[in-house]
Amino acid sequence: MKKSICFFALLFVAIIAYGQSNHYLTKEEAPHDTTFMGPPPAFGSLLFEQDFHMYQYGKTLRKTERGQQAIKDANTSTDNILEVFSDAFGMKLSKDDTPEIYKLINRMKEDAGSYATRCTKNTYMRMRPYALYDEPTSVPEAEEGLRNNGSYVSGHSATGVAVSMVLACINPERQDQLYKRGLDFGESRWIVGFHHYSDVKAGQMVGALVLPALINNEEFMKQLEKAKKEFAKLKKKEK
Repeated sequence: MKKSICFFALLFVAIIAYGQSNHYLTKEEAPHDTTFMGPPPAFGSLLFEQDFHMYQYGKTLRKTERGQQAIKDANTSTDNILEVFSDAFGMKLSKDDTPEIYKLINRMKEDAGSYATRCTKNTYMRMRPYALYDEPTSVPEAEEGLRNNGSYVSGHSATGVAVSMVLACINPERQDQLYKRGLDFGESRWIVGFHHYSDVKAGQMVGALVLPALINNEEFMKQLEKAKKEFAKLKKKEK
Protein backbone atom coordinates (compact mmCIF):
# COMPACT_ATOMS: atom_id res chain seq x y z
CA MET A 1 0.00 0.00 0.00
CA LYS A 2 2.78 2.40 0.96
CA LYS A 3 4.60 1.58 -2.28
CA SER A 4 1.44 2.40 -4.26
CA ILE A 5 1.04 5.74 -2.49
CA CYS A 6 4.69 6.59 -3.15
CA PHE A 7 4.35 5.61 -6.80
CA PHE A 8 1.31 7.81 -7.39
CA ALA A 9 2.88 10.68 -5.47
CA LEU A 10 5.97 10.51 -7.68
CA LEU A 11 3.79 10.20 -10.77
CA PHE A 12 1.85 13.32 -9.76
CA VAL A 13 5.07 15.29 -9.25
CA ALA A 14 6.36 14.10 -12.62
CA ILE A 15 3.15 15.17 -14.36
CA ILE A 16 3.30 18.62 -12.74
CA ALA A 17 6.96 19.00 -13.70
CA TYR A 18 6.25 17.87 -17.25
CA GLY A 19 3.47 20.42 -17.55
CA GLN A 20 5.68 23.33 -16.56
CA SER A 21 6.85 25.51 -19.42
CA ASN A 22 10.51 25.85 -20.35
CA HIS A 23 9.70 29.39 -21.45
CA TYR A 24 8.31 32.55 -19.92
CA LEU A 25 7.02 33.86 -23.24
CA THR A 26 4.65 32.29 -25.70
CA LYS A 27 5.67 32.13 -29.35
CA GLU A 28 3.36 35.07 -29.98
CA GLU A 29 4.84 37.19 -27.18
CA ALA A 30 8.46 36.67 -28.25
CA PRO A 31 9.94 39.17 -30.72
CA HIS A 32 9.05 38.12 -34.27
CA ASP A 33 12.37 38.48 -36.04
CA THR A 34 10.86 38.21 -39.52
CA THR A 35 9.04 41.49 -38.86
CA PHE A 36 12.22 43.57 -38.64
CA MET A 37 15.03 41.35 -39.99
CA GLY A 38 15.82 41.43 -43.68
CA PRO A 39 17.10 38.38 -45.57
CA PRO A 40 20.66 37.10 -45.15
CA PRO A 41 23.35 38.47 -47.49
CA ALA A 42 22.94 37.30 -51.08
CA PHE A 43 25.65 35.25 -52.79
CA GLY A 44 28.19 37.57 -54.39
CA SER A 45 27.24 40.61 -52.32
CA LEU A 46 29.78 42.59 -50.30
CA LEU A 47 28.21 41.37 -47.07
CA PHE A 48 28.52 37.78 -48.24
CA GLU A 49 32.18 38.42 -49.01
CA GLN A 50 32.57 39.74 -45.48
CA ASP A 51 30.99 36.54 -44.15
CA PHE A 52 33.45 34.47 -46.17
CA HIS A 53 36.50 36.38 -44.97
CA MET A 54 35.35 36.23 -41.34
CA TYR A 55 34.84 32.49 -41.72
CA GLN A 56 38.41 32.16 -42.98
CA TYR A 57 39.66 34.33 -40.13
CA GLY A 58 37.73 32.24 -37.64
CA LYS A 59 39.57 29.12 -38.76
CA THR A 60 42.90 30.76 -37.85
CA LEU A 61 41.65 31.26 -34.28
CA ARG A 62 40.54 27.71 -33.61
CA LYS A 63 43.82 26.50 -32.11
CA THR A 64 44.20 29.58 -29.93
CA GLU A 65 42.87 30.24 -26.43
CA ARG A 66 39.98 32.14 -28.03
CA GLY A 67 39.24 29.10 -30.14
CA GLN A 68 39.06 26.91 -27.04
CA GLN A 69 36.65 29.37 -25.47
CA ALA A 70 34.52 29.19 -28.61
CA ILE A 71 34.27 25.41 -28.21
CA LYS A 72 33.22 25.87 -24.58
CA ASP A 73 30.59 28.41 -25.64
CA ALA A 74 28.99 25.91 -28.01
CA ASN A 75 27.29 24.25 -25.04
CA THR A 76 24.04 26.08 -24.25
CA SER A 77 23.06 24.03 -21.21
CA THR A 78 22.14 26.24 -18.27
CA ASP A 79 24.99 24.79 -16.22
CA ASN A 80 27.54 25.77 -18.86
CA ILE A 81 26.03 29.20 -19.50
CA LEU A 82 26.25 30.07 -15.81
CA GLU A 83 29.81 28.77 -15.67
CA VAL A 84 31.05 30.83 -18.61
CA PHE A 85 29.28 33.98 -17.36
CA SER A 86 30.57 33.65 -13.78
CA ASP A 87 33.76 35.68 -14.28
CA ALA A 88 31.86 38.53 -15.92
CA PHE A 89 29.25 38.41 -13.16
CA GLY A 90 31.94 38.55 -10.48
CA MET A 91 30.61 35.54 -8.59
CA LYS A 92 30.31 31.80 -9.11
CA LEU A 93 26.96 30.99 -10.69
CA SER A 94 25.61 27.45 -10.52
CA LYS A 95 22.53 25.41 -9.69
CA ASP A 96 23.87 24.77 -6.18
CA ASP A 97 25.37 28.19 -5.41
CA THR A 98 22.71 30.41 -6.99
CA PRO A 99 19.54 28.32 -7.43
CA GLU A 100 17.20 31.28 -8.02
CA ILE A 101 19.45 32.72 -10.73
CA TYR A 102 19.67 29.23 -12.21
CA LYS A 103 15.87 28.95 -12.39
CA LEU A 104 15.63 32.35 -14.04
CA ILE A 105 18.21 31.68 -16.75
CA ASN A 106 17.07 28.10 -17.29
CA ARG A 107 13.61 29.24 -18.24
CA MET A 108 14.33 32.43 -20.21
CA LYS A 109 17.27 31.33 -22.35
CA GLU A 110 15.15 29.56 -24.96
CA ASP A 111 12.82 32.54 -25.23
CA ALA A 112 15.83 34.11 -26.94
CA GLY A 113 17.59 31.13 -28.50
CA SER A 114 14.51 29.42 -29.89
CA TYR A 115 11.29 31.43 -29.92
CA ALA A 116 12.82 34.76 -30.98
CA THR A 117 14.87 33.29 -33.84
CA ARG A 118 12.76 30.43 -35.14
CA CYS A 119 10.68 32.35 -37.69
CA THR A 120 13.66 33.75 -39.60
CA LYS A 121 15.55 30.45 -39.41
CA ASN A 122 12.61 28.60 -40.93
CA THR A 123 11.90 31.32 -43.50
CA TYR A 124 15.36 31.46 -45.07
CA MET A 125 16.91 28.09 -44.09
CA ARG A 126 20.38 29.48 -44.81
CA MET A 127 23.11 26.87 -45.09
CA ARG A 128 25.61 26.86 -42.26
CA PRO A 129 29.19 27.66 -43.33
CA TYR A 130 30.56 24.20 -42.57
CA ALA A 131 27.84 22.68 -44.77
CA LEU A 132 28.25 25.31 -47.50
CA TYR A 133 32.01 24.88 -47.73
CA ASP A 134 31.97 21.18 -46.79
CA GLU A 135 34.60 21.66 -44.11
CA PRO A 136 34.86 20.44 -40.51
CA THR A 137 34.10 22.57 -37.47
CA SER A 138 35.82 22.53 -34.11
CA VAL A 139 32.72 20.93 -32.54
CA PRO A 140 32.28 17.89 -34.82
CA GLU A 141 29.78 16.10 -32.57
CA ALA A 142 27.22 18.86 -33.20
CA GLU A 143 27.55 19.00 -36.99
CA GLU A 144 25.02 16.36 -38.05
CA GLY A 145 22.28 17.58 -35.74
CA LEU A 146 22.50 21.17 -37.01
CA ARG A 147 23.26 20.54 -40.67
CA ASN A 148 19.64 21.11 -41.72
CA ASN A 149 18.92 23.79 -39.13
CA GLY A 150 18.80 27.33 -40.49
CA SER A 151 21.95 29.38 -39.94
CA TYR A 152 20.30 32.82 -40.06
CA VAL A 153 19.79 34.11 -37.43
CA SER A 154 22.05 32.69 -34.71
CA GLY A 155 20.17 31.38 -31.68
CA HIS A 156 23.40 31.16 -29.67
CA SER A 157 24.06 34.84 -30.31
CA ALA A 158 20.55 35.84 -29.27
CA THR A 159 20.92 33.75 -26.12
CA GLY A 160 24.25 35.34 -25.21
CA VAL A 161 22.96 38.90 -25.42
CA ALA A 162 19.64 38.16 -23.69
CA VAL A 163 21.31 36.29 -20.82
CA SER A 164 23.85 39.08 -20.36
CA MET A 165 21.07 41.66 -20.11
CA VAL A 166 19.12 39.62 -17.57
CA LEU A 167 22.23 39.06 -15.44
CA ALA A 168 22.98 42.79 -15.65
CA CYS A 169 19.55 43.45 -14.14
CA ILE A 170 20.66 41.39 -11.14
CA ASN A 171 24.17 42.83 -10.88
CA PRO A 172 24.24 46.22 -12.67
CA GLU A 173 27.72 47.02 -11.35
CA ARG A 174 29.05 44.35 -13.74
CA GLN A 175 26.93 45.29 -16.74
CA ASP A 176 29.86 46.20 -19.01
CA GLN A 177 31.64 42.90 -18.36
CA LEU A 178 28.40 40.98 -18.80
CA TYR A 179 27.48 42.68 -22.09
CA LYS A 180 30.94 41.95 -23.47
CA ARG A 181 30.70 38.31 -22.43
CA GLY A 182 27.27 38.08 -24.01
CA LEU A 183 28.60 39.41 -27.31
CA ASP A 184 31.62 37.11 -27.16
CA PHE A 185 29.32 34.12 -26.59
CA GLY A 186 27.79 34.79 -29.99
CA GLU A 187 31.05 35.68 -31.75
CA SER A 188 32.25 32.19 -30.86
CA ARG A 189 29.85 30.80 -33.46
CA TRP A 190 31.68 32.11 -36.52
CA ILE A 191 34.98 30.98 -35.00
CA VAL A 192 33.85 27.36 -34.66
CA GLY A 193 32.25 27.47 -38.12
CA PHE A 194 28.59 27.01 -37.24
CA HIS A 195 27.41 30.47 -38.27
CA HIS A 196 28.22 33.17 -40.77
CA TYR A 197 29.32 36.50 -39.31
CA SER A 198 26.06 38.15 -40.41
CA ASP A 199 24.05 35.41 -38.65
CA VAL A 200 25.77 36.33 -35.41
CA LYS A 201 25.20 40.07 -35.78
CA ALA A 202 21.53 39.49 -36.56
CA GLY A 203 21.17 37.15 -33.59
CA GLN A 204 22.68 39.72 -31.24
CA MET A 205 20.14 42.27 -32.44
CA VAL A 206 17.26 39.86 -31.83
CA GLY A 207 18.59 38.95 -28.38
CA ALA A 208 18.54 42.59 -27.30
CA LEU A 209 14.77 42.69 -27.90
CA VAL A 210 13.93 39.75 -25.64
CA LEU A 211 14.28 41.54 -22.28
CA PRO A 212 11.67 44.22 -23.11
CA ALA A 213 9.23 41.38 -23.80
CA LEU A 214 10.20 39.51 -20.63
CA ILE A 215 9.67 42.47 -18.29
CA ASN A 216 5.99 42.42 -19.21
CA ASN A 217 5.74 38.83 -17.98
CA GLU A 218 4.61 38.53 -14.36
CA GLU A 219 6.26 35.15 -13.73
CA PHE A 220 9.59 36.39 -15.08
CA MET A 221 9.48 39.50 -12.90
CA LYS A 222 8.72 37.45 -9.78
CA GLN A 223 11.64 35.13 -10.44
CA LEU A 224 13.90 38.08 -11.27
CA GLU A 225 13.06 39.57 -7.86
CA LYS A 226 13.98 36.27 -6.18
CA ALA A 227 17.26 36.22 -8.10
CA LYS A 228 18.05 39.79 -7.03
CA LYS A 229 17.40 38.97 -3.37
CA GLU A 230 19.56 35.87 -3.62
CA PHE A 231 22.41 37.90 -5.09
CA ALA A 232 22.06 40.63 -2.45
CA LYS A 233 22.36 38.06 0.35
CA LEU A 234 25.40 36.42 -1.22
CA LYS A 235 27.07 39.77 -1.83
CA LYS A 236 26.48 40.76 1.79
CA LYS A 237 28.18 37.55 2.96
CA GLU A 238 31.26 38.37 0.89
CA LYS A 239 31.83 41.66 2.73
